[in-house]
Amino acid sequence: MSTLKPKPKHRPFCFSVKGHVKMLRLALNVTSMTFFIIAQAPEPYIVITGFEVTITFFFILLYILRLDRIMDCLFWPLLDIINSAIAAIFMIIISVLSLLPETTTFIVLGGVFGLLVAVCCIADGVLMYRKLLFNPSGPYQKRTIHDKI
Repeated sequence: MSTLKPKPKHRPFCFSVKGHVKMLRLALNVTSMTFFIIAQAPEPYIVITGFEVTITFFFILLYILRLDRIMDCLFWPLLDIINSAIAAIFMIIISVLSLLPETTTFIVLGGVFGLLVAVCCIADGVLMYRKLLFNPSGPYQKRTIHDKI
């Protein structure tokens, strides 16, 4: 006779550590993009930060609405890790390029906030990677033949 285990209480995404890091990443990215727009920085700075704002917003929306559980055709944690790695690389490049030449104060502030975004991207990727290591889910779990009987 099997015993019933209580279902673990689901903590909403907004109140998790991963949610806080992702929302901080979004806020810093919007701030960096705003400084680049105010300073009339070169277009790639604005486009890349705007693209990262859009992608981060859609990932937050995906997790808040729990669409990652409904759309199981994609492995969302892996996509999130890849997005965090690519975003960190792009933001480091953009931030260093904006800090190198003699520029205005707003471009320098945009670069500093871009470096903070890169740190948040790395932290977000590490949190997702740890979740994958300690909490494997879905069809990727190994099962022995004895479990089927």
